[in-house]
Amino acid sequence: MKYEKAIELLTSQAKFQIKPGLERIGQVLKLLDNPQNKIKIIHIAGTNGKGSVCSALANILKCSGYKTGLYTSPHLIEYTERIKINSEDITKDSFANYTEQICNIADKNQIDLTEFEILTAAAFKYFYDEKVDIAIIETGMGGRFDATNTEENPIISIITSISFDHTDRLGDTIEKIAFEKAGIIKPNSNVIIAKDNKGFEVIKNFALRQNSKITQTPENIKTVFKDGKNYILYRDDEYEFSLLGTYQNKNMALVFAAVEFLQENGFKIKSAGIKNGLKTLKWGARLQFIKGKNLIIDGAHNPDAAFELKKSLDYYFPGQKRTYIYSTLDTKNYTAIAKTLFRENDIVYYIEFEHKNAVKFEEYVKKVNWINVKKIDNTKINDILKEQSLKIVCGSLYMIGQFYNSLTNNNDI
Repeated sequence: MKYEKAIELLTSQAKFQIKPGLERIGQVLKLLDNPQNKIKIIHIAGTNGKGSVCSALANILKCSGYKTGLYTSPHLIEYTERIKINSEDITKDSFANYTEQICNIADKNQIDLTEFEILTAAAFKYFYDEKVDIAIIETGMGGRFDATNTEENPIISIITSISFDHTDRLGDTIEKIAFEKAGIIKPNSNVIIAKDNKGFEVIKNFALRQNSKITQTPENIKTVFKDGKNYILYRDDEYEFSLLGTYQNKNMALVFAAVEFLQENGFKIKSAGIKNGLKTLKWGARLQFIKGKNLIIDGAHNPDAAFELKKSLDYYFPGQKRTYIYSTLDTKNYTAIAKTLFRENDIVYYIEFEHKNAVKFEEYVKKVNWINVKKIDNTKINDILKEQSLKIVCGSLYMIGQFYNSLTNNNDI
C-alpha cells in the first residue's frame, strides 16, 4: 500500500469517526499478540498540556540514551507526525505498511476499526518491532474508553489539567470528565497528578479504588523569561526551556515528578539529559513564536487554554497590538473562548477550513457578535503576516495544519 492510499483509507467516511470502546482494538491487538503489553509505557491523559508533557518526557529520555517512542494526536501536516522514535517521524513507507497490516487483519476478522484505532494499533506494533526502550502514549479524546487504554501495566499514568472539552462525549461536569480521564489508571499502578488539578478528588478516589499510588507534583517550579530566553527553575537549579508559556510550570511539574519516579525505579537520567532534553525540545503550535514574523501559533481550543494563552501573551508581549487568525470547531465553547481571549481593540480574522465540524463564518458572528470579526481566506494570510502587529494563529490544530500549508514560505515554521 502506498502512503497516499493509506491516508485515503484512514480519512474515508467509514474510518473517520469516533466510536469509543476497547473491544474492537482489543481484538486486533490480541491477533497481533498484544505488542502493547511487551513494551514499557508511560500513559498520559488530560484536557490540556498532554502534548507538552509527552514531548518533554520523550526528549529527556532520548537525551538520556533511551530509544523512545512517542505517540500523539492530532498531527499538524502529515499523519506520520503522530508516531515517532527519538524525535523522528515514522517513514511514509512504514506508515503505509503498518496501516495495511492492521487493516488486513481487521478485515479478515470482520472487525470494523476507526481511524484512531488503526493508528493506535500501528503505533504499538511499530514500537514493539523497533524494540523501543520505552514509549510515551498520549490518549486521544478521553481515557476510560480510549483506544490507547489497552496496555495492562504502564510504568506510570500521568493526568494533566482537567477542564471542559468534548463535553458531548465526556460529560458536562468536571467530575464526569475527570472520571473518564482517570480511566487510564490500572490496578496497583502509579499515578502522577497535580494537587490543584480541578479533577483531583475524583482521580484520587478512582486511584484508591484501584489500590494505586498517587504522587503529587512538586510545588516549587517556576517559569522565568529573561534576556530573551525561557527557563524552568526547580530545586535551586535552572533549566533553559525551549517552549514559551506561563502555564508550562504546571506541565513541567508533572514531567519532573515523572523523571524522579523513573530515576527511583532504575532509569539512568542525569541532570545533563534533563537539561539537554528541555533545551532542545521542539513542539509545534504550542505558544510557538516565530520571531522573524512576530507570529505566535498556538493550539488553544477551549476556554481554559484560551485563558492561559492570553495570560502568556500579556506576560511575554505586553503592550503589543494583536491581530488574530482564528477558527474553531462546533464542538468547542467558542463563545466562552472569545470572551476570554479577545480584547476590545484586537483585530480578529476568521478563516474557514476543511473539517466536518468546522464552524462557518456566518454562524460564528451570530454567536460572537460583540467583537469585530472579518472573514479571510487562505490567499490573504501572507498579506496579514506582513503586518507590524503581533499575529496569533489559534483556535484549532486542524486549522493550524492547513495554515502551515497555505504559507508561501514555511521553512522557518
